[in-house]
Amino acid sequence: MRLCSLYSGSSGNCIYVGSDNTGLLIDVGVSMKKVVTALNEMDVKPEEIKGILITHEHSDHIQGLGVFLRKYGVPVYGTTKTLEAVSRYKGLGKVDYSLFHGIEPEKSFAIDDLWVKPISIWHDAADPVCYTVTDGEKKVSVATDMGDYDSHIVDSLSGSDAMLIEANHDVRMLEVGPYPYELKRRILGQYGHLCNEKGGQLIRELLNDHIKGIYLGHLSKENNYPELAYESVKSELFGNPYSNDVRDFNMMVADRFGRSPVIEC
Repeated sequence: MRLCSLYSGSSGNCIYVGSDNTGLLIDVGVSMKKVVTALNEMDVKPEEIKGILITHEHSDHIQGLGVFLRKYGVPVYGTTKTLEAVSRYKGLGKVDYSLFHGIEPEKSFAIDDLWVKPISIWHDAADPVCYTVTDGEKKVSVATDMGDYDSHIVDSLSGSDAMLIEANHDVRMLEVGPYPYELKRRILGQYGHLCNEKGGQLIRELLNDHIKGIYLGHLSKENNYPELAYESVKSELFGNPYSNDVRDFNMMVADRFGRSPVIEC
C-alpha cells in the first residue's frame, strides 16, 4: 500500500492511496494539471485511477473535480448528501452524473482489490466523512476537516499503517489573526477544524508498533506554519509507548504546494 499527499492545505487537497494494482484519489481540490503532474512524479498514469473518494463538498476538496472527470471519466464515490451538494457546486461544470456512486457512512465497499470505509465526522458540510482504505493486510487512513473526534473515530482509524491527520491551525494565531469573528468561531467550533494540539492528541491515541508514516495535513495558510505544526503535535505525543522518537514513525508535514514523499507500507 502507498499513501501520498499530492496537495494538502486550506487552499486545496488531493491525496493518493493505492495498492500494487489499484489507485484511488481522495478529493480533487486542485487543478487537473497539478494532479496529473503529481501522479506522473509517482509513475502513476491518471487514466489508471480507479476511483475518487469525496470527503465533502467544500471547494478546496472538489474545485478540480469537474475538469478531471471530463478528461478521465473516473467513478466518484461520496455520501448521497455530499454528491447532491457537489452537483450544485458552480465550478463543477458539465459532468456525466452516471459516474457518481452514493455510499453510506460506516459501510465498507470494494473498489477492485481495496476495501474502503467512510466514517462520519463533525464538519459544517452536508454529510462529511473521513476514509480508511485497506488491501486486507495494510491499512491507511485520511482524516481532516473535523472539529473534534470521539472514541468511534479513534476505533475506526486504529491499526493504521500510514495516515494523514489534520493539524489545521494554531489557536493563538487564529485568535489574534485577521479573520472575522464568525469565521474564527466556526473554525474553533465542533464542526470546524482540528488545531495542532488536538491533531496531536488524536495521533497519540493512534500510534502503534507498525506504523510507517504520518502526514500532518490541511494546514491553514494564515493560521499555521509547518514547523509550528510539527513541534506542537510532537509535544502532544508524550505518554504513548511508541512516541519516544518521532523519527521512528516518519512524521512529516504534508506539502501545500506539491507532492510529499510517498509513504510505503
